[in-house]
Amino acid sequence: MRRLIAAVCFAIAFASPAFAEDGYDLWLRYKPVEASYAAQYKPQATAIIGDDTPILNSTKAELKRGLDGLLGQDTPVAQAVTNGAIVLQTGDKDIAEDGFRIEAKSIDGHRVTVISANTDQGALYGAFRYLRQIQTRQPITTIADAPKIRLRVINHWDNLDGSVERGYSGTSIFDWWRLPDLVDARLTDYARAEASIGVNGVVLNNVNAKADSLTAPYLEKAEAIAKVFRPYGIKVYLSARWSAPIELSGLKTADPLDPAVQAWWNAKADEIYRIIPDFGGFLVKANSEGQPGPGDYKRNHAQGANMLAAALKPHGGIVMWRAFVYSEHDANDRAKQAYNEFKPVEGQFADNVLLQIKNGAIDFQPREPFHPLFGAMPKTNEMLEVQITKEYLGQGTHLVYQGPLYEETLKADTFSEGKGSTVAKIIDGSLDNHTFTGMAGVSNVGDDRNWTGNDFSQADWYAFGRLAWNPEASSRDIASDWVKMTFSDDPAFVKPVVDMMMASRETAANYMTPLGLAHQMATGHHYGPGPWVCDLARPEWNPCYYAKADAKGIGFDRTKTGSDAIAQYTPAAAKQWADPKKMDERYLLWFHHLPWNFKVQSGRTLWDELITNYDMGAKQVAAMQQTWAAMKPYVDPERFTAVSANLGIQAREAKWWRDASISYFQSKSGLALPAGIAPPEHDLDYYKSLDFPYAPGH
Repeated sequence: MRRLIAAVCFAIAFASPAFAEDGYDLWLRYKPVEASYAAQYKPQATAIIGDDTPILNSTKAELKRGLDGLLGQDTPVAQAVTNGAIVLQTGDKDIAEDGFRIEAKSIDGHRVTVISANTDQGALYGAFRYLRQIQTRQPITTIADAPKIRLRVINHWDNLDGSVERGYSGTSIFDWWRLPDLVDARLTDYARAEASIGVNGVVLNNVNAKADSLTAPYLEKAEAIAKVFRPYGIKVYLSARWSAPIELSGLKTADPLDPAVQAWWNAKADEIYRIIPDFGGFLVKANSEGQPGPGDYKRNHAQGANMLAAALKPHGGIVMWRAFVYSEHDANDRAKQAYNEFKPVEGQFADNVLLQIKNGAIDFQPREPFHPLFGAMPKTNEMLEVQITKEYLGQGTHLVYQGPLYEETLKADTFSEGKGSTVAKIIDGSLDNHTFTGMAGVSNVGDDRNWTGNDFSQADWYAFGRLAWNPEASSRDIASDWVKMTFSDDPAFVKPVVDMMMASRETAANYMTPLGLAHQMATGHHYGPGPWVCDLARPEWNPCYYAKADAKGIGFDRTKTGSDAIAQYTPAAAKQWADPKKMDERYLLWFHHLPWNFKVQSGRTLWDELITNYDMGAKQVAAMQQTWAAMKPYVDPERFTAVSANLGIQAREAKWWRDASISYFQSKSGLALPAGIAPPEHDLDYYKSLDFPYAPGH
């Protein structure tokens, strides 16, 4: 009997994985490929050869880790070239910085695969690409690639107390309290993940910064993180608080033209680079949402950015100056304010300053037209900022793949220099011959075991990196790669899941902000609907300010009969939105205030179309649940259950969005619901009464 029990236990042990799938490995799972594929790849992966440098050592370790897992072998890291070896070669000046080339070659009579690059960093990216080919069951052929954008940076909105602003996946991965003495080994895996998608910079702290982050103790902590990141080609950056000279050293002013202030920042830059020799530079949020800035001293943004840039330039540092500004002194249209503040200082920014511009003029909404500053400042280095964390897109639970949102912005045509003047061509520098380029993403990473809370939110992080590398890439192709690397390569799984992901952003827009509505979320935490909120101190804080719904109609008039924000775009770009009868109706209420009985392109009235969209969005989430339920045979039980639970939450909250929004707008229009549309489950007072004082991320 004991032998039988032992045999059963032995069989169970080897029939079950040693560790349950928990999402920790992200898209770097390196699970064994099928035997037929392994037989193809193994002859080309017999050994790993490369020089001993910090980054190349990381590269060799990653190749070994990946090949051992994917091919079920013990891949030696060798010195001598043998048939089938993978050889890392750097110093090829014909390859762009950070670029690589993978090709078959003969070295000393041996057939090998060479990953060549100009820099060690390029070789690292080439190694990750080599592994991706195997993970997605693609042939190892000649591949040449290089990033189109120079700075590919993640912005962490992490606070020094461990909390994360707009974070929905636990607390910060940076344990500031125990750094620099205790450095979490998890940071190495974080660096691996970032490098695998081409990220080469990380801002460690919140844009709503504390001056303490610039003090010596916290600089030592930042250097401890930098030591982990360096072998993966990642520089650290810090968000700088404008008033730090006052708060840390007792200066009477933070005026950028004051010599004492300039001297303070010069000395601070010298101190930072003594501690962090390869420090990247500063990210700055100034004169926005109560943050101090040069405007406090009647100075403009260029004067502020250039003062910091001058302090950093001797060390090779840069300034990323955020264009997210709006003032309580201008209630005309929040969407116009960034353009109004920055356009007048076009051409005045230093050459080591990047103007960091959000994808839209309001604030990471489910849908916004591209920001009017793109194409308006050809003499200024511009970088795109997108939000990977889903502040306005269901936060930690909704499955909303943001790749299509990023792609929509990147492909948007500004017409600034004629047709084809896309946002992608502006931020990659090709349109205006800029070489200093960038793209930033606000991180969704926390200390949850799977990094992002919702397993599918990993795809947003992955898509950001891939699009920052190549802003003309396809979000569908990126989703397909992510699904294959993260879950399964089975076509019966890949196609329906990718289809579901690609439709998910439009689904969210339908049940949250259809037809170009914006900022209808509850205020503060932005969790759930709050279109009725209309009593906050500043007009632009109120959702009612954006919808402007009344008995006659709905929408924000941004044409010449309203705020005329449309005039901030080039005439050719503005033309596409000027006529409400002919335009892309996904932006309809962003630009037009229209009567409820306005006939839309479907033939329905605006009222019927709005309600139909809300209803359709909720039903689309139910269809997502059905799609996922059919995927059970292809997914490990741990992640299948977790995703199913989140989709259940999303379905419930999509219905809440539908019902609350319909209830509110019906109270304004006084109109009957279209035929076949079920009434809201509760009355409007019920939805108004809901309160969430402990919603996360606020």
